Amino acid sequence: MKVVTGVVGNDIHVVANRLIDISLQARGFEVFNLGVNTYLEEFIDAVIETNADVLLISSLNGEAEGWCRELKILKSKYKNLKDVVFMIGGNLAVGEGDASVLVPKFKDYGFDLVFHQTDLNTGLDELQKYLKENKK
Repeated sequence: MKVVTGVVGNDIHVVANRLIDISLQARGFEVFNLGVNTYLEEFIDAVIETNADVLLISSLNGEAEGWCRELKILKSKYKNLKDVVFMIGGNLAVGEGDASVLVPKFKDYGFDLVFHQTDLNTGLDELQKYLKENKK
């Protein structure tokens, strides 16, 4: 299973990005890591180019909302994205963000799985559970 991953926007959290990459590989995923400072359009292009099954975006600086709110619009432009699982995790808000507010907001943006301040392994466990339940 192919996963495109990276850190969105002007976020430069290289260590967290590398940990995500290593953890995905350890779980058997083929990883295409775009690194840090990645724009949403670059993620979409990479998903299409690699024929990825999953897009996993991370954010640690809390500015993901500003970078990701156009996801639904981009997804509507490409019919071949309908089977891709869209996931975002990390610190999704500046300061003290409330997951009960952030999760529905990001799902409305077009993400299937949203994890705000959730342990990496918990998020990846949920991804694998989601993929199994949805037979991806």
